[in-house]
Amino acid sequence: MTMAVIAMLCVLFVLLFAKVPVFLAVFGASAVYFLLTPGLNAAIFAQQAITGTESITLLAIPFFVAAGVLMNNAGVTQRIMNLAIVLTGRLRGGLAQVNIVLSLMMGGLSGSALADAAMQSKILVPAMVKQGISRTFSSVLTAASSIITPLIPPGIGLIIYGSIAHVSIGKLFVAGIVPGALLAVIMMFLVSRISKRRGYEPLRTTRPKTREIAGPFRHAVLPLCLPVIIIGGIRFGIFTTTEAGAVAVVYVVLLGLFYRKLKARDLLGGLKETIVTTASILLIIAAAATFSWILTREMIPQQFSQLIVGSIHNEWLFLLAVGAFLLIVGMFIEGNATMIVLVPLFAPIAATFGLDPVHFAMVFIFANTVGAFTPPVGTLMFVVNSITKTKTADFIREAVPFYALFGGFLLLLMFVPLLSTGLVNLLY
Repeated sequence: MTMAVIAMLCVLFVLLFAKVPVFLAVFGASAVYFLLTPGLNAAIFAQQAITGTESITLLAIPFFVAAGVLMNNAGVTQRIMNLAIVLTGRLRGGLAQVNIVLSLMMGGLSGSALADAAMQSKILVPAMVKQGISRTFSSVLTAASSIITPLIPPGIGLIIYGSIAHVSIGKLFVAGIVPGALLAVIMMFLVSRISKRRGYEPLRTTRPKTREIAGPFRHAVLPLCLPVIIIGGIRFGIFTTTEAGAVAVVYVVLLGLFYRKLKARDLLGGLKETIVTTASILLIIAAAATFSWILTREMIPQQFSQLIVGSIHNEWLFLLAVGAFLLIVGMFIEGNATMIVLVPLFAPIAATFGLDPVHFAMVFIFANTVGAFTPPVGTLMFVVNSITKTKTADFIREAVPFYALFGGFLLLLMFVPLLSTGLVNLLY
């Protein structure tokens, strides 16, 4: 590596560790490279940043963000939560089980782990505390269950990964369904065991009657059709991923009008929040485009690939190394930054080992998301704690069983590719 590249990487990691916003850290590091490389036209810096955001696929991000933001105002969240309460009311833990099921159901609507965690911290945690569940456990579970959300379509992380690694976003959407559902089931089992030990009682002891289920299901069936419409439409070529996002927005707005919950001020507020969120994501992607161009120009991915392939001769060892590396990096660096820097490096190497790109994507995305749950920088942890007023030290102590669960699930995701590719192969 040249001195310019070394200086660029040093500046990048220093800025990231200093908690400078991700896009500024990446732009700043890239600017250092241009300053230290003689004869390199500075106009390329701006050209690559602009080009990186011109992909039609990326238009899906503001659409899905808008759908997720407007969903709460449209009365969708409460309807789905009512159904989750009926379905899980007899399980030990009561609202703790509702927390997990709600994340599974809402994953197909919000697409954002942080949005899911913030929403449930405000709505469910106070109710869980009233039920007798400790505030710390409620906070930990809320952060942990939101990790399901990025795996369920239309997760924003799936769109970003597909755009960077040039993997079919439609296939990634389908691939996340089984891992997301399985993770929810395993997490519910863990919560049941903890609840039994601590005496967290179910919400009800009798089996719900058919009419008790029918009411909430009837109220929630229209919102729950949205993921089916998105995946079905993409799979059968009715619309592209971007057009699916537009369909999602229209569908949520129509639901809000049908339920008479969505007011003009809610719509304007939702659009404002969408603009702010989308701008922050696209700034990161623009910075990533410039950074990726520099890596390609310096042939860093090729050199890194030769180094890895020369020292690791087995695809399973490679997956283990990547998983462990992402978990460690996630303790210090925000997830979007990790994806921007490491996807262009690791994805080509995975292809060299013959790993299915969809399988590797699911391993990468899950390991990267778990990093948001771990200290010291875990964004999920801090978002939840800031809302519920939970101490970080208490959170970490309570989260130990979930760290073990996520580590075991990551190994399962690595060594059983069928979890990620089975449904994709069936549908595609």
